[in-house]
Amino acid sequence: MTEPGGTSGPGERAEPAGRVPGERAEPAVSVPGQRAEVTGVAGVAGVAGDVGVAGAAGVESGVRAEPASAASGRRTELDAIRTLVVIGLVFFHSALVFATDTDFYVKNRDTTDAILVIAGFGVVWAMPMLFFVAGLGSWHSLRRRGPGGFATERLLRLGVPLLFATAALLPLPQWLRERAADPGYDESYLRFLPRFFDVHLDLSAFPFVVQGEYFETGHLWFVVLLLTFSLFLVPLARWFPAAHVQRLRDALAGACERRGVVLLPALPLAVMSALIGLEEDYGGWGRWAYLLFFLYGFVVATDDRLRAAMRRDAVWGAVLGPLLFAASAPGFMTADDAFTDPTALATVTRALFGAAGWCWIVGIVGLLDRRDRPPTAASVGGRRRLFGYLAVGALPLYVLHQPIVVAVAYLVVGLDAPVPVKYVLIVAASLFLTLSAYELLVRRTRLTRFLFGMRASRARDLTKPS
Repeated sequence: MTEPGGTSGPGERAEPAGRVPGERAEPAVSVPGQRAEVTGVAGVAGVAGDVGVAGAAGVESGVRAEPASAASGRRTELDAIRTLVVIGLVFFHSALVFATDTDFYVKNRDTTDAILVIAGFGVVWAMPMLFFVAGLGSWHSLRRRGPGGFATERLLRLGVPLLFATAALLPLPQWLRERAADPGYDESYLRFLPRFFDVHLDLSAFPFVVQGEYFETGHLWFVVLLLTFSLFLVPLARWFPAAHVQRLRDALAGACERRGVVLLPALPLAVMSALIGLEEDYGGWGRWAYLLFFLYGFVVATDDRLRAAMRRDAVWGAVLGPLLFAASAPGFMTADDAFTDPTALATVTRALFGAAGWCWIVGIVGLLDRRDRPPTAASVGGRRRLFGYLAVGALPLYVLHQPIVVAVAYLVVGLDAPVPVKYVLIVAASLFLTLSAYELLVRRTRLTRFLFGMRASRARDLTKPS
């Protein structure tokens, strides 16, 4: 933390690539000749002629106009990268069990510094990618539903699973942390629950305003931020003058027709990371840096010229991203606290890291978008069905995976086995249990689908693809 023509598995309607994991599929964009209503920021949709007020089919009042250059065709490569990131988090969080300098819930007796070096190659782009892809989908959702409908949809698809998972899943990792840290700890899970929910409000930690000694948002920080960023768009869509939006969009798209300009959004990320700092608890990035990735995705969705610029400069991004990340590595390894220290070394390290993140996004998205993907028998066979099955479950899989990884790790670290063997056991068992929980406990009923942010499906949609 996602557009056009995608990969549905039998009985499951595939989610759009630019969407939040597990959310309702959005139509890509209106095809040429189709008329659409547009409002405020939603009018950034790229319509020819006058842009009036608001967003999409079913939106309030507005000026009708012909859609022009919004990105067209479902971008299945973004579906794929989003799904791979979510599944990859099982591998990533399993590795943290063996990392030396992390405060993961359960730690193995033997640890290694190599884990963090390897994991850094994922940290620099993976979670930013989820926010970028979610920004892409937010434009389509806002344009289709309008501000009010968009806010309602996000509160249902993100707010409900956030509340449910906070109550039902998040206490378990914290309880296991207590047990793993103190062999003499014998408090039962039921007795621990009241302590977990002993909370208070702290507005200075916005948007993580609920705080407590044992309470935490855990891995659901992603959902908290994504819901917050999505709701930020609502007043912008209602009140920002549509004509100004169109002029700004045209100016950005025109500037990006020049080579290299599409890489310049790396600079605000570099400045923000350098001055505000990074946060280990939120995937190694500052929480407001994710807002920039989200907004970048939202803007890119508005005009095909921006997408074309990413394709054109993808190689530059793919080269600069790893180079800038490699340049930041010495600072992370030698500074006392590269995440927050105001020293020159730490500040430059964070700036390089921030710039690298956007370059990685341009390189990955642009190169994948260059691929020619003609339909083949394989693309409509079992692989496509499996892909569609996982793609619509990305949010439930994300919500489920970390409590399961922590519980499995708690059982495995006590085994007398080498680190590689333990790691493979944790990953294999966690993947199996996460996918099984999704299939057996989430997908099968309307209630559980609702609680995990999935759209209700017909009864025949609830069977696993063959």
